[in-house]
Amino acid sequence: MTPATHSVEVRLARRGYQIEIGTGLLDRLGSVVSQLRPTTHAAIVTDEHVHSPHAERAARSLHGAHIKVDVLVVPAGESSKCVQVAAQLWNKLLALGVDRQTLIVAVGGGVVGDLAGFVAATFARGLDFFQVPTTLLAQVDSAVGGKVGINLPAAKNMVGAFWQPLGVLADTATLATLGDREYRAGLAEVVKYGVILDAEFFAWLEQHTAELVARDPQALIHVVTRSCQLKAEVVAADEFETSGRRAVLNYGHTVAHALEATAGYGALLHGEAVSIGMMAAARLAARLGRWGADDVERQRQLLVALGLPVELSGPADADRLLAAMAHDKKVEHGRIRWVLPTRIGQVELVGGIAPPDVRAVLLSG
Repeated sequence: MTPATHSVEVRLARRGYQIEIGTGLLDRLGSVVSQLRPTTHAAIVTDEHVHSPHAERAARSLHGAHIKVDVLVVPAGESSKCVQVAAQLWNKLLALGVDRQTLIVAVGGGVVGDLAGFVAATFARGLDFFQVPTTLLAQVDSAVGGKVGINLPAAKNMVGAFWQPLGVLADTATLATLGDREYRAGLAEVVKYGVILDAEFFAWLEQHTAELVARDPQALIHVVTRSCQLKAEVVAADEFETSGRRAVLNYGHTVAHALEATAGYGALLHGEAVSIGMMAAARLAARLGRWGADDVERQRQLLVALGLPVELSGPADADRLLAAMAHDKKVEHGRIRWVLPTRIGQVELVGGIAPPDVRAVLLSG
């Protein structure tokens, strides 16, 4: 039986948008875009791995809606989220005669969505863009919420903007083309939502690990929909990350971004780094007496059951990690604010943690 299509609304003060979630939605892209915003020209940004078949199908659907399409292909991987590739895209858009009526369409994973969104936000002082996430990580997290950007060599996502898409079309059928490692990396962000916001969802994940590992279609529809609902609620309450509410979405990311920067972008997939980072944050919460050992173990067991790493496989330099964490976007007045759990389903921002406590949990498994 084909899983039902679900719609999640992201309600914002100025303009909301819909996230459409289902199986086999990609061929509807042209009609969805045309209903949202009539246009005669779209520029698809994709990468070498997604160009065929997903970006090609997206282009056909847009063509079918009488929209001229140009497809811009970037190298696959985190290294494409950089100033150099963004500049190449700006120049290609200029050569194509892109104007402010052109729609940018991101077809790919988190790297493509972040990069295309950043280029859309900055070219001609802002172009509309639409997200078509094709990885689990992008469907449950990065395609939702309007954070776009690129990396600096020493700090991930440090250059960027808040630039909301016109809409998001999450076709879970595209996940069939993901390799096991990439697919499982996306599950780390799913677990994150359970830890930070929804104890019932966390328990559901514990009970359905086999279906998730097997990519059961109905299970995928459920986790993408619930993850998007949870993120949409947070984004609606704190669109521009001014109140601190949105910062809870970065659970595990303080360590994760430091790991990615120090290991070299691409050595660890983002979701793998988040999984390791969540365990470091969990150990830190327990060390400070904020979280019980039983809940730390529940998190660890769920991550392991989903095939995710919970510790580094090789040596790491704690000093380099601490230095990289100093560039974290949650730093205020020179101090890192950590997202730490108090119970499953609830986290808090905590500042003023002594470096020895951080060092003690960074590299322990």
